Parts: sequence; structure tokens; C-alpha cells
Amino acid sequence: MNAASGMALPTPPAGRLGALRARWGALGERDRRMIGLAAVVLGAFLLWSVALQPAWRTLREAPAQRDALDAQLQAMQALAAEVKQLRDAPALSAEQAAAALRASSDRLGGKARLTLQGDRAVFTFNGVSNTQLREWLAEVRAGARARPIEAQLSRGAQGFNGSVVLQIGAGR
Repeated sequence: MNAASGMALPTPPAGRLGALRARWGALGERDRRMIGLAAVVLGAFLLWSVALQPAWRTLREAPAQRDALDAQLQAMQALAAEVKQLRDAPALSAEQAAAALRASSDRLGGKARLTLQGDRAVFTFNGVSNTQLREWLAEVRAGARARPIEAQLSRGAQGFNGSVVLQIGAGR
């Protein structure tokens, strides 16, 4: 104890170790075995949870993740090939693109209306299903070589409503 402050000084590490040894020696044989067994169980649990279990999980999940990434890569490569094909295709005149747009819009019947404004086309639709809209966009991109530059979509009870502005002709 420090005489000036009346506080106990901390025990040096060597003194604490000696106290622990003395206490260990005072324990009975059965108690020492139980503490040793508990230490081994705790050590095995820590080894499992920190080192082995994460590695085991990684090895188990790796094939599924690799397959998913391979599928994603193939889809991206297919899209890249389609983009290259569209870029390499000769440009259509505005008249040819407009004719292709009219043909694709007519397939949707009364659900769609097409308005041509110079090198742009405005496609307005009402109650078009997800599949119809997706197929129409693919057809417009491949057949008319038009690209969407603006879209306003809302989903209603009968399908999608809104408009899509397309760039057509050689101005792509």
C-alpha cells in the first residue's frame, strides 16, 4: 500500500503468476482435471469457430458460387456479342427505321401508338404486359436499330403504361 495516498499498488506480473500457481497447487486432483478438460474444450471450440468452420463453409459454397458466376459471365458475353453485332450492322435510313417501328408497334394492336418526330419516335402504350414490352424493345433495337433515350413507365392493373422516346436513323 502506498503510504501517501492510502491506495494499494498493483501486484507485479511475477507476483500474480506465483499466486495463480499457489492456488493451482491448492486445488484437488479432480478439480485440476475438470479445469484442464474445460480448457481443452474451450480451445477446440475456438479453433473450430475461428479457423476450421469458415474454411469448411467456403469450400462447401464455392462450387455453387462458381457456377452462378459462370452463368453470369456467359450472359454478359452473349450481351456483348449482341452489342458488337448491332454496332457492326449497317445504319438504317430514317424511313427504313420508321417502317420497322410501325411494324413492331402494330403487333401490339390498340395498346400502343407511335408518333414520329424527325429522328425521334415516341411510343405511347397502355396496358402492355412485361413480356410484350420486353419483346417490343428487343425488336425495336434489333430490327429498327433504334435506341431508347427516355422512358416514363408506370405499372398498372392491366400492365405497363407510359411512353418511350427512341432515337432512330443514322443519328445513333
